[in-house]
Amino acid sequence: MNRSLLVARLRRSTAAVAPPRLEHGLLAVTTAALVGGGAARFLGAAGLADLFWAVGTVSAIIPAVGWVLMALRRGHAGVDLIAVLALGGTLVVGEYLAGTLIALMLATGRTLEEAAQRRASHDLHALLSHAPRSARRRTDEGVVRVPLGEITTGDQLVVGPGEVVPVDGRVESAEAVLDESVLTGEPLQVTRRQGEGVRSGAVNAGGAFDLRATATEQDSTYAGIVRLAQQAGAESAPVVRLADRYAARFLPLALATAALAWLVSGSAVRAVAVLVVATPCPLLLAAPVAVVSGLSRASRRGVVVRDGGALESLGRARTLLLDKTGTLTVGRPCVLDVVAAPGRVPREVLRVAASVDQFSPHVLAQAIVDTARNQSLELSAPTDVTEEPGRGARGVVDGHRVFIGRDDPARARPPWAEAVDNRALLDGATVAWLAVDEHLAGAVLLRDPLRHDAPHAVRRLRSSGIERLVMLTGDQAATAREVAAVLGLDGVRAELAPADKVAAVRGERRHAVTVMIGDGVNDAPALAAADIGVAMGARGSTASSEAADIVLTADRVDRLADAVVIAQRSRRIAVQSALGGMLLSLAAMAAAALGLIEPAVGALLQEGIDVAVILNALRALRAGRAEQVVLAPATEALIHRFASEHDDLQDVLQAVRGAADRLSDVPEPSALGSVEEAYRLLTERLLPHEYAEEHQLYPALAPVLGGPESTATMSRAHTEIGRLSRRIATHLQLAHTNGGLAPEQLDDLRSCLYGLNTVLRLHFAQEEESYFSLAP
Repeated sequence: MNRSLLVARLRRSTAAVAPPRLEHGLLAVTTAALVGGGAARFLGAAGLADLFWAVGTVSAIIPAVGWVLMALRRGHAGVDLIAVLALGGTLVVGEYLAGTLIALMLATGRTLEEAAQRRASHDLHALLSHAPRSARRRTDEGVVRVPLGEITTGDQLVVGPGEVVPVDGRVESAEAVLDESVLTGEPLQVTRRQGEGVRSGAVNAGGAFDLRATATEQDSTYAGIVRLAQQAGAESAPVVRLADRYAARFLPLALATAALAWLVSGSAVRAVAVLVVATPCPLLLAAPVAVVSGLSRASRRGVVVRDGGALESLGRARTLLLDKTGTLTVGRPCVLDVVAAPGRVPREVLRVAASVDQFSPHVLAQAIVDTARNQSLELSAPTDVTEEPGRGARGVVDGHRVFIGRDDPARARPPWAEAVDNRALLDGATVAWLAVDEHLAGAVLLRDPLRHDAPHAVRRLRSSGIERLVMLTGDQAATAREVAAVLGLDGVRAELAPADKVAAVRGERRHAVTVMIGDGVNDAPALAAADIGVAMGARGSTASSEAADIVLTADRVDRLADAVVIAQRSRRIAVQSALGGMLLSLAAMAAAALGLIEPAVGALLQEGIDVAVILNALRALRAGRAEQVVLAPATEALIHRFASEHDDLQDVLQAVRGAADRLSDVPEPSALGSVEEAYRLLTERLLPHEYAEEHQLYPALAPVLGGPESTATMSRAHTEIGRLSRRIATHLQLAHTNGGLAPEQLDDLRSCLYGLNTVLRLHFAQEEESYFSLAP
């Protein structure tokens, strides 16, 4: 795609979206006219007062006629039509004060609406900034840099470390290590062997490699993503104002009442009085005020809504499509478990692996180092460190030659290592193998974990009225199905390219108002194609944020549930205010038709109705009952404290499982020592943590959650953890008395250890999901 052409198109579309901002000027003029006329009347200059008010009335007629014509071109008569008729009527019959009051109400309503519903264009500049502008082509004279538009199919290119793959191609070197997260959203790097295809937009995460171009710039994957986002954004139709939908019914009634009053009474003033009180200020004001209030309320919860139309549409949404990586999952690899070879301990495996990896820029290495530091492990300073792109790192740690990374699949594996391979397959995890002096010493399993707040968010979204939740992801089907099953989603579509996501969004839109939430550049086209696009803006890409209608500035998916609740409540209040104001206006219309209300009095009465409508609409600023509760600072601090302790206690869980693994039918000599070490960690670290939760955290949460019964099931888990720990203690006493573990102890002790590990993992997950997710 021609870059300059696309930028020009973007600028033209932006200019087309931005209408002239007359509202603020009109508000200033009408306010000055009303005040100036009032001052002149107070000073006894009635003629000057009428002149001021006439000018204020005329100043509103010109833009109001333009707004009416624009509405008619869109195929509907807006609420401004009655205002135009009322303004013209007041000029004809000389009711200039009434005209100025109507003009002021019109200007106020339009200003509020402009502030609430001004829609931002779907800017694609972040997509463009990621795209390379040139490429390095290998020629007979050497490697030369040429503009990207000059690349043709068959050219041999060189892609250096950290560079973006310029066009689709085929790997010519032995291998290429790539970060394809910009295309798939998946954070783990992939290795493409010689002859395998590579898509433009991927980032070279390894050493330089040769690439044979198989497509030009315009026909490559990344340019297609840009075009998809542009086309999908163009499909989004402007949201019709909530007020206009009611005006379709109110407008004919008001005109008929005014005509009937004129016909029966023969007084044009009476008809004007009907139009004055019929001026739909409740419609002009109620929706914008409620929407602006909703936008303000949402922003306090870390939700930036680009315009009132998006908020209104969100309140009607029934289908939610979710990306997986970075939205439902953390979006970066984390250590799932550490497995040690017989004779070694997991903490030492992690320490040695992190010691070598602490100077590596690899995403897996960073996860290993972060985990070791979170567990307060003292890392050694490695020497002779080298890194093989796509394989791993080597170095000398404490006098031993150490390797951490991908193991040679042709190497013969001991039984414990085969068990690690099986577990990695079952858990959808990546394995980093640790070898010490050329012998496998352990393994670190890494996986992109589920967000703690994701299950809580899914439950709240369902309770807010979202009827269908479907995952759309570029990840493998098995991993996606596991995440969907844990969350209880209604469907999952995996291994999707950006174009497939757009097609899925369009399919869902045919059945219901559809929301799409994602965080990557690859999600930008789907976000633009949805009725409402939601971007995880805290760590997500700029492109996804700019293609979205709503941006979650907090790195929490459950904020979307807050936004849905706020949108529904704001829309409900807007409808209540509009309907209530209309009923009051209908009563005033009847009185005006009977000659009981003069135009100026009617304008003042209409102002009173407006005040009531505005006060009711401002209720949207307050939190609704369905919104997530705001925690007291002390309770929030407790949650953060215990959440941090959960991270620190992961090595205790690993020690419990490792001790169980060593209790085979013929336990190795170190088995009893492993059980004793696990029990020491339980008594010194884990059990005090559980006791503190029971007596500090749970009482603090009880008022928030509705009483002590809300934490009763978690308290029952604490009881079971204590029971299993005491049972392990009894086994250790028997072993010390008998000089070792007796064969008849093994089954029960192993069952206790595995059971305790399972209960602890489930208990931790439940607390993180139900309690820790409450804190921002």
